[in-house]
Amino acid sequence: MQRKSASSPWSCCLIALALLILPSGMLGAQGADPSPAIPPGSEDAAPARPPAAPAGAITPKSAPKVVHLKGNLELDDIIWIQVDGLKEWSQENDAGKLVPYIDGLAIRGNYPEEIQSARNLLSYHLEISPENRETWSDLLGAPSGIRKPVTLSVGLEGHAFSSFDTVYDNDHRVALTVISPWYGVIAAILILLTMVLLLRLARTTNLIRESGPSPGGGKLRPYNLGRTQMAFWFFLIFASYLGIWLITGALDTITVSLLGLMGISAGTALSEALIDSSKDSASATKLQDLAGEKQALEQGLSGLQKQIAGITALTPDNQADRDSLNRQLQDSRSRLAQVNQQMQALTPPPASTRGFLLDILSDGSGYSFHRFQIFAWTVLLGIMFVSAVYNNLTMPEFSATLLGLMGISSGTYIGFKFPEQK
Repeated sequence: MQRKSASSPWSCCLIALALLILPSGMLGAQGADPSPAIPPGSEDAAPARPPAAPAGAITPKSAPKVVHLKGNLELDDIIWIQVDGLKEWSQENDAGKLVPYIDGLAIRGNYPEEIQSARNLLSYHLEISPENRETWSDLLGAPSGIRKPVTLSVGLEGHAFSSFDTVYDNDHRVALTVISPWYGVIAAILILLTMVLLLRLARTTNLIRESGPSPGGGKLRPYNLGRTQMAFWFFLIFASYLGIWLITGALDTITVSLLGLMGISAGTALSEALIDSSKDSASATKLQDLAGEKQALEQGLSGLQKQIAGITALTPDNQADRDSLNRQLQDSRSRLAQVNQQMQALTPPPASTRGFLLDILSDGSGYSFHRFQIFAWTVLLGIMFVSAVYNNLTMPEFSATLLGLMGISSGTYIGFKFPEQK
């Protein structure tokens, strides 16, 4: 026992000396340092660090989320959007570059009007600008009602997939007001009243009918193709302009090509009226000349009859003079019959309507292709016009080629109008 206790101090000294002398690498092998040593020249074998996140990227640490909307989601209105985590996100990013995302589409250029980072609130004035006009057209075009369910978020406009997480996702959509209900009702009433009034006046008055005397007997004159075309384009442009203004607030929506189309339509009606007026003037002049000739013939007939009666009474044997006067009398009567026939042709009874399509597609000789051609092109362009307004909320921009085609069709109609019988 004494021996063991005597050797203990020496054992402790030897252990302490060994700890001082042994290299640290051997100690690591014994588990003193848990991290493995990297041998010289093997730095490439170490795992690479993940790349730094770009500025504004949404990371799990700072992932904001849209949780509440205050206000009516409608164009030209002000809304407040609450974004949880906005305060922390704004410390490293520019919240002034956040734009609304509606149905996944960034409303470019529509930056916050006010930012309250401490309360996690963003205020937006939803408005149309040249940057986002097409986006609003996609959102509001082809409406099926006054409201449309959409998703809503905010995010950076210049980054792909940068919109924040939101409670207003595909399963919990929010209503986007396409047109205000009150304004919609007023516009619908105004358009309906205009249409009813136009149709009523067209049916019961001479608003879009041929000029000239009334046929009488409660009948109306035939419909006029040029005036009908003018009324058609007037109503389409009027209703479309009102609808686009109510939805988008845009006032300058009449395009240059549309002005050209209206000019072609107005020019067609005006040229048609001038041709008809010139025909009426020529007929009136000729009728006046024939009336004068008729009066002279009737006076001549009366004089010839008196001469014949005088010769018969005074010189009953003067057969030669009597025969000459009888031939003159016969010629005058024959000419008077011709004059009466021509005057009757120049003053036909006033025409009355035979039905809308028959009136605008035919003249005195029957159906004509030049009338059908302008009618068909007008209907086709009208369909294209309504489709563009409904889907894109803009007046269509017709090409110069299409306007030229319409102009050729109208010119052909005007050219055939000169020899056309009324």
